[in-house]
Amino acid sequence: MAAKKSQQFDPVKTLAEIEEKFEMFQILNEEGEIVNEEANPNLSDEDLQELMRRMVYTRILDQRSISLNRQGRLGFYAPTAGQEASQIASHFALKKEDFILPGYRDVPQLIWHGWPLEQAFLFSRGHFMGNQMPEGLNVLPPQIIIGAQYIQATGVALGMQKRKKDAVAITYTGEGGSSQGDFYEGINFAGSFRAPAIFIVQNNQYAISTPREVQTAAKTVAQKAVAAGIPGIFVDGMDPLAVYAVTRDARERAIKGDGPTLIETFCYRYGPHTMAGDDPTRYRTSDIDSEWEKKDPLVRFRKYLESKNLWSEEKENEVMEQAKEEIKAAIKKADAAPKQKVTDLLGIMYEEMPFNVKEQMDIYKAKESK
Repeated sequence: MAAKKSQQFDPVKTLAEIEEKFEMFQILNEEGEIVNEEANPNLSDEDLQELMRRMVYTRILDQRSISLNRQGRLGFYAPTAGQEASQIASHFALKKEDFILPGYRDVPQLIWHGWPLEQAFLFSRGHFMGNQMPEGLNVLPPQIIIGAQYIQATGVALGMQKRKKDAVAITYTGEGGSSQGDFYEGINFAGSFRAPAIFIVQNNQYAISTPREVQTAAKTVAQKAVAAGIPGIFVDGMDPLAVYAVTRDARERAIKGDGPTLIETFCYRYGPHTMAGDDPTRYRTSDIDSEWEKKDPLVRFRKYLESKNLWSEEKENEVMEQAKEEIKAAIKKADAAPKQKVTDLLGIMYEEMPFNVKEQMDIYKAKESK
């Protein structure tokens, strides 16, 4: 009787088979045409218009924030143009009771969740009043430490789970953040305990100047979910309908007790990494910029809405003017805030002030009284 032939395991082939399964999910193509009718979330006309309004408003906010930064009227600022579908459409799928743990580029989601615009400006200036969130607003201030919000989101999600809340914790980072240990620890722990969390990686192609292909050998960030035993989705991050649909579905699964989801939004930032001296022309070509400008989420969504007679140049101009007026009023409020003093920071840092801080408090009180 012939011996049974043993099968040889091919790990390289297995990896290739896994990676091939992570195809980019898309509903709306670059021409504003529905290419995946079955997956269309079928938002109402009013919701489609509101989503577009928020995206246009956010683009104006980005433009004005860059201008204010150059004037010296804002401090730290990370541009958002190009990522409106990734940011605003994902937020559009959330509820007020959901908790947002943002990265430093994710100011727009916080504003649409209820963070007053003038406080966002104060946060940029490093003023403590910018971090004094209104009562009932379920957000944390933008995280500056790369990837740290992933660990925090898992903790918040577990707290919601224990309290039996019908809500999720959602967090954002860039593809550079997916290289941090906190990223892996966060998704692994959340997966182990089936925490109601949504982890979004906004793959905008460059972690400062490091291109995405140098960041990881993986073909997608989404496939890293496999190691944590959770669903991973690779979505066209310039397509508002696709981003909304996958975030909505991830929220529904989380609420039902099916655990977290990792979503990679494949997108692009048109501006620099931050306004703190980054020059994208040193590591990006004009050809690459031009290629991604053709995929602009606002242009794509505008074409779609115009084809349904839901949008016009007049509507867009109204939104732009409203945004400019509200931003003008908000920066005026921020300018009127009391000048921040060292004693303010020392006074709010501890419930019971240590002796060495008391000594510093006395020193600065004397300086500030002069």
